[in-house]
Amino acid sequence: MTKYSLTCMNNSQLSGSFAVFQKAPPSTIPGNVFSLAWFARPTAPGSQVTFSWGLDYSFVWSETGLLQPGINFAASQAVAADPDRLNLVQLTKDKYGATTFGHANGNGALGSLTIQQLSNVAPNKTSVGIGMSGSGTFAVQAAPNMTAVFTPHPNYWVVFGNYETGDVMDIQDVTEAVEVTYGGALTSRTANLSIENLIAVS
Repeated sequence: MTKYSLTCMNNSQLSGSFAVFQKAPPSTIPGNVFSLAWFARPTAPGSQVTFSWGLDYSFVWSETGLLQPGINFAASQAVAADPDRLNLVQLTKDKYGATTFGHANGNGALGSLTIQQLSNVAPNKTSVGIGMSGSGTFAVQAAPNMTAVFTPHPNYWVVFGNYETGDVMDIQDVTEAVEVTYGGALTSRTANLSIENLIAVS
């Protein structure tokens, strides 16, 4: 599997964290799809951090309560997923009333990741989504008898600020994010936060 990396250098006077997130593609999911701070690490002035990942997917859920910007999505469970093989999972409650995923199977739409939320799922209590390389990328509010379909479309954006991994982001508010693209043999990039507090990718 191809591994990608992004080295983030803080050459500013600002204290904070670099965060990497993905923007959701246009989709058919009912409800708002929120981007999560996929990776985030504090980076002091004059230092750098490196994020690395591969294209391995997972189904994730979290007890978030009402899903909205400003809260943190910490995955309560992650189950390996594959858009071509293990592409469908059900969210349910077991006989003890605990929220859980069933076993993933290949009965979903090819190329997408589908989460069926069964009738016993409590509204406004949990959120479901997909992750990549061990960390959540997108989430939607879970609701009884709903189906969420995510079609993976990896894209990468970097921003600097006050972020922690799993933070639910308001993409409309994140205006200073810069897209990081990869292609062909290009699998590693560098993002530099300058003394003017602007990010440039090379």
